[in-house]
Amino acid sequence: MGTNSQSTTVMESEDDVPPPAQFSDDTAVCIASVKGLKENWQKWSKEHQDYQKNNPFSHDTRPSVVVPQRGQDDYGRPLQGSMTEQRGKDAHTHISREVQELCEVIRNIGEPRDRDGNLKVITVEFGKLFEHYVTISNKLVGILLRARKQRLVDFEGEMLWQGQDDHVVITLLQ
Repeated sequence: MGTNSQSTTVMESEDDVPPPAQFSDDTAVCIASVKGLKENWQKWSKEHQDYQKNNPFSHDTRPSVVVPQRGQDDYGRPLQGSMTEQRGKDAHTHISREVQELCEVIRNIGEPRDRDGNLKVITVEFGKLFEHYVTISNKLVGILLRARKQRLVDFEGEMLWQGQDDHVVITLLQ
């Protein structure tokens, strides 16, 4: 591990480095694009770090993270204006449209009956409804459950099964 007196290393700063003799156009494009990639990566990294500071599911424990607590209005809800909020609104609109379509199908194929004296309601058996509605959608039971939750229809039991519950009467309430 001796020193070699014949080799001398001179440290040069970036300012002392002479420019290369010639650059071809391809080399200049390559250097420019690498610089652009680096800048884009740093920009993305900074944006991601800023996003993670506000992400309640991040393992970031800095005090700048605001986590909604149970009971607050925004608990369990997406950020306002986010794509998640928009997708939720779109899904709600789509399901509401399907529930209304189901009620219309029940009105068209159902039979009017008396309920509680003077009140007329429209009823249909699940089997008949299933046969008509299967050409419209394959989500009949889920939509029926949603319509019952909204108090638009009523039927007995928690779940309806094709074949087994074909004679269960579904009543349109509105």
